[in-house]
Amino acid sequence: MAEAGTGAYERRLRRILGSFIAAFLLFLLLLGWAEHHGLSRFWLGPIFMFSTVMMYAAIGIRSRTSDPEEYYVAGRRIPAMYNGMAAAADWMSAASFISMAGGLYLQGYGGSEAQAGGLAYILGWTGGFCLVGLLIAPQLRRMNLYTVPEFFEVRFGGRWPRVIAALAAVLCSFIYVVAQIYGIGLIASRLTGVQFEIGILLGLGGVLLCSFLGGMKAITWTQVTQYVVMLLAFLIPVSWLAYKQLGQPAAPIVYGSQLQKISALEDRIAADPAEQEVAAIFLRRAREYEGWLQDVDGALARERAAAQLRVRTLKQQGADSAQVVQANRTVAALPRDAAAAREQWTRARNESYERAKPLGGLPRHSQPFAGDPDGTPREQEAFKTSRINFLALMFCLMVGTAGLPHLLTRYYTTPSVAAARSSVAWSLFFIALVYVSAPALAVLVKFEVMNNLVGSSFDALPPWIAQWARVDPALLSVADVNGDRILQWGEIRLGADIIMLATPELGGLPYVISGLVAAGGLAAALSTADGLLLTISNALVRDIFCHDFKPKLPPEQRVILSKFALMVVALMAAVVASTKPAEILSLVSASFSLAASAFVPAMLLGLAWRGANHRGAMAGMLAGLGITVYYMTINAPGVRAWLGLAAQQQLWFGIQPLSAAVFGVPLGFAVTWLTSLATRRRA
Repeated sequence: MAEAGTGAYERRLRRILGSFIAAFLLFLLLLGWAEHHGLSRFWLGPIFMFSTVMMYAAIGIRSRTSDPEEYYVAGRRIPAMYNGMAAAADWMSAASFISMAGGLYLQGYGGSEAQAGGLAYILGWTGGFCLVGLLIAPQLRRMNLYTVPEFFEVRFGGRWPRVIAALAAVLCSFIYVVAQIYGIGLIASRLTGVQFEIGILLGLGGVLLCSFLGGMKAITWTQVTQYVVMLLAFLIPVSWLAYKQLGQPAAPIVYGSQLQKISALEDRIAADPAEQEVAAIFLRRAREYEGWLQDVDGALARERAAAQLRVRTLKQQGADSAQVVQANRTVAALPRDAAAAREQWTRARNESYERAKPLGGLPRHSQPFAGDPDGTPREQEAFKTSRINFLALMFCLMVGTAGLPHLLTRYYTTPSVAAARSSVAWSLFFIALVYVSAPALAVLVKFEVMNNLVGSSFDALPPWIAQWARVDPALLSVADVNGDRILQWGEIRLGADIIMLATPELGGLPYVISGLVAAGGLAAALSTADGLLLTISNALVRDIFCHDFKPKLPPEQRVILSKFALMVVALMAAVVASTKPAEILSLVSASFSLAASAFVPAMLLGLAWRGANHRGAMAGMLAGLGITVYYMTINAPGVRAWLGLAAQQQLWFGIQPLSAAVFGVPLGFAVTWLTSLATRRRA
């Protein structure tokens, strides 16, 4: 009877999922028909945003619950395939959907000395699921827990392993959720035309409606629908672009022919006299900033005096009001003091030096690594550093995948240990559907920019460039550096977070596809934000407050308290995201390093070695997390400026701060093992 009931339940789920896919495709066709018959773009964006967010909210409201088993682990009855879809949606955050193709576009396959190539993200994130499936997920599901910090208390005993794990979960999950809410604001502001900060609040309402009322039960079923939206939003534009360029929609199979064309275009751009002129101008700017940094106080005083003099001169000459306003803005944009000037000019100097390099500082797309293993000593050093950073980032992302609390909690929701293992395999399958297309998308977009956009007249640039530049100049900026009114490759700057979102407009697709892509990016950010916020609230309420301060609090009241904690954390993350602290990919990579260092050494030793004890776990978690936080913090430009340190980062073995877990994970293993051995008799 139980098997018959399970079969009927899964058949009903398949019917619901099939009906949703058919209804969503019909929705797309209707909007496409409406656009063809004159529906304004002004309406298409808000329609996409509000219809999808309201759909997720309806599922969240329909799945509302106060039952602890349903709220924390969705009743432990999610079939493996659907849990795999939900895990894939939870996993394919704004970083995967929005930024991964952008990372490949900017960094190529192998990257540079300072940045690992885009393939490191694909290999690291995909390989991490193998660790989850083989080593962690089945064992955690067997223990019938609710949160990851509970594992540390059950396995090691005592209060402090749980508390440290809970605080580490809050830290890495908060950084991760800030990146997702930043992505939500980015997409919402583009879809609706509102300010970035208002876009954050609009998207935040959808997050809270999905996760506030129903916890893991509501999040699971919204993530299943969000995965469908993401898959269609990713595959339709990349297939369309492949068909436009190559006559075949199977982008992952046919895009390789464009790599040869890109290599030829890179050679042509590098030898173009106009491009070399642009690079020379950036080099002069960099040297000018270098001179200013020799005497920051004097240079700031001279620049302020010159800017104020220009304002007075324009007023005396009766110049146009627009010129006066622009001159006043120049005065207002000057740094407030010497410290701010040093930080701003250092950043501008470094960027100018980078853009003065061939191809605007971007590595050649298909080169394996920077430098040359058989070249000059400098080229050999560049090759070594580039390869080390590639492997280090791949390691951190792989191990971080195995340590992220919001992802591991997902496998608590399956009916059995076998289902948890199958769920990981389904997750890999659903993720691979998108990941194999990301390199193709980066290549197709780069060819479109190099072949069709570069060389255009500034007077004939498509309107989407100005529209995206208004959302955030850091995402996209164009400037006629050499004054020839022709767009050179070195004069356009695209951020990683815009490549996917701008693909439909770049390829000349109907605007309804732009709305679909934005809806997919919104779904990616919302799905991950839901799981992260639930993880943070559970860590604060269930793993700390209720254990240590209110142990007799009834389960229903714990659920209510978790809901309100979730709302407070969401608002705090929105405030931080509104400051635009960094690119999505950077924030997410940092959270992976933190999760890898804090959780994986003690967790794996706890599962595989009976000798690991609570003192060893505590020492290992603190040591791994501590060295990772230190390395990231001491190399942050703002922190170095605040401490009065040299602007040049102090890197160990040339490894970038985002890959700090390459130090934290081995240290965590060593300290956990040695401390456990040293305290075994007293444990």
